Amino acid sequence: MKTECAVSERSGIFSGDDPFALTRSWMEEAAQKEPSDADAIALASVDSDGLPNVRMVLLREIEDGAFVFYTNYESAKGRELAASGKAAFVLHWKSLMRQIRVRGLVEKEDGPQADAYYEGRALQSRIGAWASRQSRPLSSRAALMAEVAKAGVTHGVRPKRPPHWGGFRIRPLEIEFWANGDFRLHDRFRWRRKSVSSEWDIQRLNP
Repeated sequence: MKTECAVSERSGIFSGDDPFALTRSWMEEAAQKEPSDADAIALASVDSDGLPNVRMVLLREIEDGAFVFYTNYESAKGRELAASGKAAFVLHWKSLMRQIRVRGLVEKEDGPQADAYYEGRALQSRIGAWASRQSRPLSSRAALMAEVAKAGVTHGVRPKRPPHWGGFRIRPLEIEFWANGDFRLHDRFRWRRKSVSSEWDIQRLNP
């Protein structure tokens, strides 16, 4: 169900019945105004002690029911996401004075879709995915470049996707759309559902 008062109030940039379509719309608008990386998200996870971790990654796909990004599965974020099965992120655009906050469940995208994305990357980025032991200690920049050179020789000009590298899909249970308001009286609408198969409940929130 949708909260009637919130639905009746949503118009303009907040209108629509599909939060993924709404996110695409905002991102398309941001891509015309942000100086770089309109798809950059601050991704949060937690470690085994429950201590939060956050870092910037690039949101590469908005599906009909999920958000997808790619990374090294053996990195800190890769291990933390796999262990907890949960994540949160925020998209923030200063140019639009808007943000989108997402919380949800995580699953790996480790098949043909990940292969296709990997193959579309620049060659040096593909080689780098083989060379970097992401999040682990590194003795020097020179040592890293030596690993890159070695990986280039080993894997050639058409490297296959490393088994330790692929995508994560976030299926949201909560999405909040926020837009700046005068005197910090911002507009906030939260879409929430109990499971990924449930209908969305939408509420306006205090700023």
